Amino acid sequence: MKLGTCGMDTRSKVLQLFKALHRTRKQVFKSDNRALEAARQKINSEFRRNITELAPEKITELLKFGSDVEIILRKTVIQGVLTNHNTISVTPRKEILLDNLPFNENPTRKDT
Repeated sequence: MKLGTCGMDTRSKVLQLFKALHRTRKQVFKSDNRALEAARQKINSEFRRNITELAPEKITELLKFGSDVEIILRKTVIQGVLTNHNTISVTPRKEILLDNLPFNENPTRKDT
């Protein structure tokens, strides 16, 4: 995704995605320096690897893929901390709690 030769709209979308991925990385892996650094390196290396891409279709495909990755990270990754030998403490973020509906063992039937 060569930013110097692509359109300003595409350049803006690429930069927005890059920033969004880094913001999400910081939220999802906060206080885990090893995961933060690994995610930072992966994001940066993927953008660097595709910096010379000029085909609009391929750039659109890469933007979609990056956007999907950001959503998956934000909505599905839960960070756990080992508290003792057999216990992991998990503190789900607000985004994860909002997407899950409580299980109802005995659903009621609505008559129409």
